[in-house]
Amino acid sequence: MKHYILSITSLTVTIALFAAAASASEGQNKPIVPKEKTMLWNGRDFTGWKLFTREPGHDVTKTWSVRNGLLRCEGKPAGYMRTEKEYADYLIHVEWRWPEKGGNNGVLVHMSGEDKVWPKSLECQLYSGNAGDFWVIGGLETAEHAGGGPRVKGRRTLKLKDSSEKPPGQWNSYDIICKDD
Repeated sequence: MKHYILSITSLTVTIALFAAAASASEGQNKPIVPKEKTMLWNGRDFTGWKLFTREPGHDVTKTWSVRNGLLRCEGKPAGYMRTEKEYADYLIHVEWRWPEKGGNNGVLVHMSGEDKVWPKSLECQLYSGNAGDFWVIGGLETAEHAGGGPRVKGRRTLKLKDSSEKPPGQWNSYDIICKDD
């Protein structure tokens, strides 16, 4: 069985990390619009986060852990973590590396609906060699996907430019901006 390990540090986010928006029913609490930089991950534990995997009853700490101030994702079983609060109009800053071999991971934004693998969302891809691509998940519809175009390949939208992604073992950074959402 192949295990992918993703190390994430510096979740200095001006809102959210890894599955940036909490799922909330329509008409309930309004999303928080951040006015200043907010650290959503404290570097020690999962306070403020909910963790889910495809396998009911699975010990999520076997999938996600914190070591030496780094968030680690083993990649098995499939799942995600999300903030307990919902946010709008934000910038997410993520730093990550693949320690030895490339792997597959992503940042889910505009998440809605029930907690399941996979929720309705837009995935900002971290997959090794494809960081910068977008995937629509769980029936999410976007104007770009509805219109098709040369960059749209099924549920995937190819990145605008060649990747500046660094090879496994080196740190990468990613800024994701969600405006007027």
